[in-house]
Amino acid sequence: MDPEVSNAAGFGRERITSLLVFGFLQSSSDKFRQELDTLGHELFDGALPQPFCADDELQTDGLQVSRSYGRIEADSESQDEVIRSIARHLAQAGDEMEHHLRIHPGLVSSLAAKFMDRSLSEEDRRSCLASALKEVGQAYPKDMETEKATLIMAMLLARKVVTLTPSLCRDVFRTTVNFINQNLLIYVRNLVQNEVD
Repeated sequence: MDPEVSNAAGFGRERITSLLVFGFLQSSSDKFRQELDTLGHELFDGALPQPFCADDELQTDGLQVSRSYGRIEADSESQDEVIRSIARHLAQAGDEMEHHLRIHPGLVSSLAAKFMDRSLSEEDRRSCLASALKEVGQAYPKDMETEKATLIMAMLLARKVVTLTPSLCRDVFRTTVNFINQNLLIYVRNLVQNEVD
């Protein structure tokens, strides 16, 4: 696994983006659940992030009591919850956007084939994702911020490729995280910061 996304222990850009993409994919179909669970255990040191749960209680002192774990979680855990909540909302927006975009199955198949090509570098894969985004991006809702639309479309394409070919989960995840970190990091950080404030 690429070291840029494999160490999610710190709360750097990799962890924020990894949680966001993971949460987006986790809000999706069960067709790739096993591959996603394996990836989650690898990324998050065996502690698979749970989807945001409406039953969790936010305390006034900023700590969160999680019924699923039965313990008080620190601020970083609360921030993880915020990121997963954002991911869930972006996944819902992605579901709505998908109906309007009508992503051509041939585009998804072509992108999956490029991810299967072991001769392509990580940079080549990011370039393939960027090209697919340009093609899909011509139909994104014009009333949505460009950065938000690009973020959702990148994760939506990742979800479609992994749904088509679950064995590509790790590669697609890594490339999507790296693409977002390279192109949308400021937007993602601001998105999280606005929710935390």
